[in-house]
Amino acid sequence: MKVVILAGGYGTRISEESVYRPKPMVEIGDKPILWHIMKHYSHYGFNDFIICCGYKQQVIKEWFANYYLYNSDVTFDFVKGGEMKVHTNVSEPWKVTLVDTGLNTMTGGRIKRIQRYIEGEPFMLTYGDGVSDVDLYKLLAYHKKHQGIVTLTGTMVEQRFGLLETDDTGKVTEFREKSEQDGNLVNSGFMVVDPKAFDYISGDEMPFEREPLEQIAKEGKLYTYKHEGFWRCMDTQRDKMVLDEMWESGNAPWKVWE
Repeated sequence: MKVVILAGGYGTRISEESVYRPKPMVEIGDKPILWHIMKHYSHYGFNDFIICCGYKQQVIKEWFANYYLYNSDVTFDFVKGGEMKVHTNVSEPWKVTLVDTGLNTMTGGRIKRIQRYIEGEPFMLTYGDGVSDVDLYKLLAYHKKHQGIVTLTGTMVEQRFGLLETDDTGKVTEFREKSEQDGNLVNSGFMVVDPKAFDYISGDEMPFEREPLEQIAKEGKLYTYKHEGFWRCMDTQRDKMVLDEMWESGNAPWKVWE
């Protein structure tokens, strides 16, 4: 089963980093978050990746082209004209297809553009900025059981701010701090998608999360696999700092691989 990763957006909310590279190439520790996501899928045996590139796509392509160089001991022999010898060859069991899906294309349009690489089979789909410890076997089994067009992973996100309760006049009737019971179930990515979903996408300007998923939901073919474990999106510099601290401390819940 192929894994499609959306990695083409501008990443404007973390512009401190994304001005130099696409958000999926921003590091957690010393590896891009894209690498962390791929290691998660690879742990479950999903090793055939399609990366939907766009903004600064050359950074992603160059990183994969030089993967051995970045992760191995190397000797450059300038006496022999700069001959390169790779010593400790670090490899992954990956097949990676990097697709230019356009600079300003929305998520639905990016998915539509990689249709020719899917070959009519269901595929995994996720965003290039979120890490999780979701059990991908259980997610896939849930999708097969319900036979929908799309199954997305729903994760409860903690309420970050204090809450106001008001009446019709705007008078505050209650103010309280957040609690563990407050929160929202959000689409955290990690989806399973049937090829029928391509029929709901009309062009580059269409976000997948709007008309396509809304119509699929109306038809009763959109399901949510509820994940009660870890998930975090690297949306801001603060998120990156939190994920960095988890990784450096050895307490990274998304590191399900050895």
